[in-house]
Amino acid sequence: MTGIPTRFGSAALNLTPPMSDFFVDRLERGGTITLGKTSTPEFGLTCYTEPDGVPPSRNPWDRERSPGGSSGGAAAAVAAGLAPLAHGSDGGGSIRIPASTCGLVGIKPTRGRVSNGPLGDSLGELAVNGPLARTVADAAALLQLMSGNEPGDHFIAPNDAHTFLNAATQPPPKLRIGRFADPVIADSVVDPQVLAVFDETTVALRHLGHSVEDIDLDVPTTLVGHFETLWSALAASIPLTREHESFLRPITTWLRERGKAATAVQLASAVSATRSASRSILQQFAPFDAILTPTLAALPTLIGALRNDSDPAADFAAQKAFTPFTALVNMTGQPAISVPVGWTLDGLPVGMHLIGRPYDEVTLIQLAAQLETAMPWRHRYTSLWSKDFTA
Repeated sequence: MTGIPTRFGSAALNLTPPMSDFFVDRLERGGTITLGKTSTPEFGLTCYTEPDGVPPSRNPWDRERSPGGSSGGAAAAVAAGLAPLAHGSDGGGSIRIPASTCGLVGIKPTRGRVSNGPLGDSLGELAVNGPLARTVADAAALLQLMSGNEPGDHFIAPNDAHTFLNAATQPPPKLRIGRFADPVIADSVVDPQVLAVFDETTVALRHLGHSVEDIDLDVPTTLVGHFETLWSALAASIPLTREHESFLRPITTWLRERGKAATAVQLASAVSATRSASRSILQQFAPFDAILTPTLAALPTLIGALRNDSDPAADFAAQKAFTPFTALVNMTGQPAISVPVGWTLDGLPVGMHLIGRPYDEVTLIQLAAQLETAMPWRHRYTSLWSKDFTA
């Protein structure tokens, strides 16, 4: 954002950008008011928000737990009632992960729906910008403002974003929905409480008249390694001096070293293999109007539970086990939404993940709004909210 100090969650940097992202300009033209900036992990590389030099972000539902990441500070602010809406960015789940842990709606739009300019798309075209909000309608309204293409964009979306808010008031037609709960990015075990909400959501969708059927997704076992190569190369491509690097967190240093060690052939192979696998996955999803999965494999984690500064490899493995569903959609470029349809007996939110066809955010918004009515969450507030405010 023009003129606003920006650290990217890192103790190594303190920049004041001379320009704003294009979507920021759109939000300003749309009349939104920016209340402030929130915390993010270093360069958005982890799914927990514990940057050095500042306190960790805390989950308003249980302040001993993490709000997730990388848009953890944004999600915590909305869940705590500090702001009604927030922007997030999502390169491997960084909108949907904190949406699930903080009981929010988080939309990862289709690649190209929101301009990534003026700097352009990153390696692998993984990252997109999108909204976090308490309701589907609020998230749809913010996405509607953010959406649009600019000259020079590599991916061009249909000019139908003006329909997003209206979609939140329109029930979808009867849909064919596929579902799976087997982790595809890591060899992890899904928490029984998460699986219970997965089944409850399936029942609710069937009661709404939709067809829901299990699918056995065929994902190449090599895909995870290729994604890791891309993620590490992205970390290594951040322009930092040696002096900057001395301030980096261990996980960032480890990822950058992995990225620097990758050869040009390995990087080219990773890009090619990711696109090839994405084509196969899109073909398997094609018969369905939407796909249902858990957003995460586990409940919100305690602060520090995933972080392991002494063993960054173990840190990264723990993150993959926690988030084995979200990154797949960053590779395929599809839209996806996390909705807080479930809650544990201890009052922790459990998000479910709906994946749509490319550029079909409308159906996802319609379906999510329908679930919001069938499995309501709007009446739930954290203890941090003012009673006067909730009234």
